[in-house]
Amino acid sequence: MRRVGCIGAAIGLVALVAAFLVFQGWGGSGPAPRALTVQVAEGSSLAAAARALEQAGAIRSANRFRMLARVFGSGEAIKAGEYRIPPHASPADILKMLQGGKVLQRLVVVPEGYPSVMVHDALAKADGLTGTAPVPAEGSVLPDSYAFQRGDTRAAIVARMQAAMRTYLAKAWKARKPGIAVTTPEQAIVLASIVEKETGKPSERRTVAAVYGNRLRNGMPLQADPTVIYPITRGRPLGRRILRSELQARNGYNTYAEAGLPIGPIANPGRASIDAVLDPASSKALYFVADGTGGHVFADTLAEHNANVRKWYAIRRQRGEM
Repeated sequence: MRRVGCIGAAIGLVALVAAFLVFQGWGGSGPAPRALTVQVAEGSSLAAAARALEQAGAIRSANRFRMLARVFGSGEAIKAGEYRIPPHASPADILKMLQGGKVLQRLVVVPEGYPSVMVHDALAKADGLTGTAPVPAEGSVLPDSYAFQRGDTRAAIVARMQAAMRTYLAKAWKARKPGIAVTTPEQAIVLASIVEKETGKPSERRTVAAVYGNRLRNGMPLQADPTVIYPITRGRPLGRRILRSELQARNGYNTYAEAGLPIGPIANPGRASIDAVLDPASSKALYFVADGTGGHVFADTLAEHNANVRKWYAIRRQRGEM
């Protein structure tokens, strides 16, 4: 009897060791020495996903993964998408990722004030997008970070960007301040694009918008340098000083040569610049010039403005810029 008991104990020990090894194979470190990217196609079964994981080197055996998933897994369905598998991720953790849909997030970032040619560049460089898309209409894209998955089309991302702009503009237009200088949402985008390019200082946006609104009401040229540059570079940096001939050019955009708004936006304005145009500061200012600190100083009269310009020139001479 003692011998039978010893045999039984040995068998039990072997079973415990086997169970431990199986569990370790499920919850222990996986074989991937570095992070891996695995694509689980739409409609994939667990078996197909397991084969993709094995082929990528994220798991050791597709068959073993499927078997252990049935024993230890929750039974939830897996979700399609691109997954970033961490180094040595366990099969258990990988299954949780697939069931939770924790897909790799790819982003196309459109900063405030980006011209559409540069939005097009960003889309062209975005790894994982497919197809082509024309340069979107200027001012039609809402600056933001847009998530996508591998295989999404560039045209679909542009459509999302433009839908976001339409939605935001419609909401903002409804909440606009009475008596503003622009009379249509389209004009609001044009003026917001100028405000966006004229100042990067959040605290100034509403005052800059007020200056341009006051100038529009008085029939004064806006005299915004970015509108001179836009027809030359389509919004890309000029990289040099504006020429006198360019200040005199009549092309529908140059607000030195012609009064009123340009014929179209000169960039894709962000939410804050749109809001500034639709709710400008209460100000009588008609002029502004750089103050040497990255901001601007504002003036109601030409005499005040000329004095501010002299101060700005003095700062530039002190810096050796003139």
